[in-house]
Amino acid sequence: MSTAPKSQVLRIADMVTYQAGAVVSRQVMTADAGNVTLFAFDKDQGLSEHTAPFDALVNILEGEAQITISGVSFELKGGESIIMPANEPHALRALKQFKMLLTMIRS
Repeated sequence: MSTAPKSQVLRIADMVTYQAGAVVSRQVMTADAGNVTLFAFDKDQGLSEHTAPFDALVNILEGEAQITISGVSFELKGGESIIMPANEPHALRALKQFKMLLTMIRS
């Protein structure tokens, strides 16, 4: 995966497109300290429950998503964000097509 070009104005949401029945991702930035990844989820697509060793900030850019963290469900729309805590089980599902920017900082 290539990362986004530096020192250029980016339209983040336009850097990835929806694909029917799929989840598409693109690495925006990566470094030893963490990474930023852009995702596009088609309606009813998702990521099954899993854990991550670091906190992750989810920014919903457009659309609607259901994010479940440790059994508690949240519905987010474009412009809203949530932090998924390290080592807590979480899952994501597209209520409508949605794009999100995931920022994970390693500590």
